[in-house]
Amino acid sequence: MNENTWDLVVVGTGAAAMAAGIEARSRGRRVLLVEHGPLGGTCLNIGCIPSKNLLAAAAQRHRALTNPFPMVPTTAGGVDLPALMAGKQNLIEALRQAKYQDVAAAHGFPIRHGHARFVDDTTLHVEDEPVRAAAYVIATGAAPHLPDLPGLHDVAHLTSTTAMEQQQLPESMVVIGGGYVGLEQAQLWSHLGVHVTLVGRVAPHTEPEVADVLRAAFLTDGIQIVEEHAVAVERGADDTVLVHTASGHTAAGERLLVATGRTADTTGLGLDDAGVATDARGFIVVDPHQRTTNPRIYAAGDVTGAPQYVYVAARTGHAAAAGALGDPTPVDYRGLPGVVFTTPQLASAGLTEQRALELGHTCDCRVLTAHDLPRALVNQDPRGVLKLVIDVHSRQILGVHAALDGAGELMLAATYAIKFGLTIDDIADTWAPYLTMSEALRLAAGLFRTNTPTSCCA
Repeated sequence: MNENTWDLVVVGTGAAAMAAGIEARSRGRRVLLVEHGPLGGTCLNIGCIPSKNLLAAAAQRHRALTNPFPMVPTTAGGVDLPALMAGKQNLIEALRQAKYQDVAAAHGFPIRHGHARFVDDTTLHVEDEPVRAAAYVIATGAAPHLPDLPGLHDVAHLTSTTAMEQQQLPESMVVIGGGYVGLEQAQLWSHLGVHVTLVGRVAPHTEPEVADVLRAAFLTDGIQIVEEHAVAVERGADDTVLVHTASGHTAAGERLLVATGRTADTTGLGLDDAGVATDARGFIVVDPHQRTTNPRIYAAGDVTGAPQYVYVAARTGHAAAAGALGDPTPVDYRGLPGVVFTTPQLASAGLTEQRALELGHTCDCRVLTAHDLPRALVNQDPRGVLKLVIDVHSRQILGVHAALDGAGELMLAATYAIKFGLTIDDIADTWAPYLTMSEALRLAAGLFRTNTPTSCCA
């Protein structure tokens, strides 16, 4: 083999790509990663890391302003946004070195910088230089999707990417989109002191009891909510942006942030020349082993339309590399957890009640409110719910859904319970540490036995 012939070439350097590289090296194969942008992919550069860093900072300010313990006074002044953005960038650069450059070096795979394009079904060019491999993995991620909304391209607008590069706080902002990105961005800017209006249905894919909690929290925060579809955008007076909805309502803001989903980032990859099919939304079509319609090319992560979590990207990256190297490997999605890092957090694992019914389960549900959760009471923050979905016949747990402070921390136990077939009785009869949020799982499980109030640990 020469330097332009490899066992596996991976396009991208995000979580899916790094996992594919690590998998290939664990099998003793020569692997090359190719990247045309910043090392690290969506999560590091424009997704999980920067957004959660800024959300954490904004939450600190919000907690100071809404302190439930007046006997312990706190204050919150203005926001030094340039310094906040600089701190975010410092974190990104430190993690890029520690979690990507150093990891690639430790596992022994090189990263070549340049634009990759398939010129036929077996050959990849990187900056017009042929790079050949026995197999390929495409892991180029996704980018913000802009809807076909009349007037959108005639006004200045932000995406989640560009919003997190702002150097000045606007006085007001309209956010279009009630999914996880829109929810996080709306609350992030609200907690930093911006007057925010959210246009779109709040958390449309979560349990209604859970969405209700966040809806109430947003209203308490001062976020205006218009749960309608945006139908047009135009420039208003004084350089404001006007968003018109289906009912004729108009939301106005100094800035407009569009958070209406993401689309596959495959620009210039030459998928047609490679014989790689995409679906109606532009995502690469893969089989259960991550193989595309070209048997020599696999794909992993967000570019395939898989659930857009970094841990899903990594798992599919391992599976794609294994399959490309002759060991077809499926991904087990049972009990897949998800977290929206709002305050309170939204988190889930497994099936919703509606999905369980669609799949033929005879299910039963219980909802524990935070008013019955000792940790929430001592925190003076009784907002929230935990909902359990079980199969009536087997009593196995099908789904866990929560809106609570730290709800995401409950989901590891929930995922274990679902994946390994635990019953509601297993959870009710298992130790749970008192005065923790995780105790909510045991308390909610007990509701399947009795609705009669119990003592704290009884």
